Parts: sequence; structure tokens; C-alpha cells
Amino acid sequence: MDWLNMPPLAALRAFAAFAETGNVVRAGAALNVSHAAISQQLRALEAHLGAALLDRSGRALALTPDGEHLARALHLGFGAIEAAVQEISAAGAARPLHVTCTPTFAAHWLMPRLAGFQAEHPEIDLVLDPRGEIVELKPGGVDIAIRYGDGSWPGLETGMLLQSPMVVIAAGSLLDGRQVASPEDLLDLPWLEELGTSEASRWLESRGVTEALRGPRTRLPGNLLMQAVRAGQGVAVSVREFVAEDLDSGRLLELFTEGADRGYHIVTRPGVLRREARKLTSWLRRQKKEDR
Repeated sequence: MDWLNMPPLAALRAFAAFAETGNVVRAGAALNVSHAAISQQLRALEAHLGAALLDRSGRALALTPDGEHLARALHLGFGAIEAAVQEISAAGAARPLHVTCTPTFAAHWLMPRLAGFQAEHPEIDLVLDPRGEIVELKPGGVDIAIRYGDGSWPGLETGMLLQSPMVVIAAGSLLDGRQVASPEDLLDLPWLEELGTSEASRWLESRGVTEALRGPRTRLPGNLLMQAVRAGQGVAVSVREFVAEDLDSGRLLELFTEGADRGYHIVTRPGVLRREARKLTSWLRRQKKEDR
């Protein structure tokens, strides 16, 4: 395809619209521009081709033989484009919107609000995939991920949704009066982790602790984690936003706090999002503003 010598697309669209409607006014209405803009594009196209496409000798504009030839070609070309666009759009709309996040985020933040999105957009089918491990975003797969961290995920678009530091927590009954001054003071206690994560090890490593845990480690679903922590079954790492009431009431103790600039981010692939994904990300950002 010799793209450099092709006429401007705007001129071809104007000519195709005129050939279809037979009138510059109706062609302008079809393209949402003025009839003067259509006339200007038609003259520019003739100048580019060096050929008369319109017969201006009568009271109304008419196509010349060259104009009829080009009109037929454009009708076929734009028709094929329109059919392909409709097929792609229909296929995308038929595929459910796939969202992944941690079970904890789903239970504490997303699910209590999700009915509002479904009421606004009943036409969008959702697949909510709560899991602890990071899922790769691929075309035709996961559309949106909600990830916790500092937003540094190379090759992906990110935006802060919920800013909240990490906290190390435990019930007073588990500590039983134990003084906790450093991370090493927790090594012989049982630890609880959400399935698919390694928050305990990562936190200890971030604090420079090289000694291994001496106490038992239990991995369990995120929706059960907080029940176990409140029951005094272990130490856990959580997001402060989700345990604020427990800390304020004294049901849990805040032993350490890390990363005030961290939080949950909306994560997507670079480029244009599906219409359904754009609607969900817009809705998520509105929830962020309403929470303030």
C-alpha cells in the first residue's frame, strides 16, 4: 500500500458521504460538519487526484465517470471496514469484563460497592477473580487488576485507588503481655498469610531480618484471615484501611506500620481499553472521590 500518495482520509470520507447522500448538506449532517467543509474536502480531493470527480455544470452536483468509479470503490472499502468494526465491537461486548484482585480487597472494599456499578451498567457482565498471586494482563484475558504496592509495575498503566500503609497486627490474647520492640520478637509466634502471598517473609526481609520464622505459618483464604487474627491464631500483615475499626476498638494491636505511600492501584495494559473496562475504571475513580 502506497500510504504516502493516498488522499487524506477526511477527504475520502467527505466524498463517500456525498456519493451516498447526493447532497453536500446531507453529507455534512452525516459527518457532523458544515456543508462548506464538505465542499472544501471535495475540491481538495479533486486537486490531489488531478481529476474532476464532480460535474458542476448543472443546478446540482453530479458524479463524473471518475467520481462514480471512486464512489463504488469507497462504498466497498468503507463497507468492509464498517463490518469489521461491528464484528470486533460485538465480540468485545460479548466477552465478560474480567477483573482480578486479592480476596481481601474484594471482601473489604469492592464487594460492598459493586452493586452500585451493576445497577448503573446492567448490560456489562463481570468476572471477578479474587486471588493472592499476581495475574498477567493479556489481550483477551484479564482486563483490569487491582494490585497493592507503590505502583511500579513496568509496562503497565497504573493509578492509585486506595492509599493505605501496611500494618503488622495481632490480637492481645496472642501476645499475652509480650513486649514487641523489633521484628525479631515475633519470630517464634504463629503467622497467618493470605493464600498466594508471602507477606510475612517479604515484610521480615524488608526489615533486614534474615533469621527464619520459628513459629508455624498458616496460609488461608483472605475472607478467613481476619477471623483467625481476631481469634488470636497468629500475627498477620494487612492493609491498615481494612483493620482500622479493629485497631481503634482495641480488638487488634498495631505492632508495626510500613509504606505510607503505598496502596491499591488500578492496573491495565497500555493502550485503548475496551468500552466496558473504561466504564469500570471511571466508576472506581468515582468511588475514590466519594470516599473522601
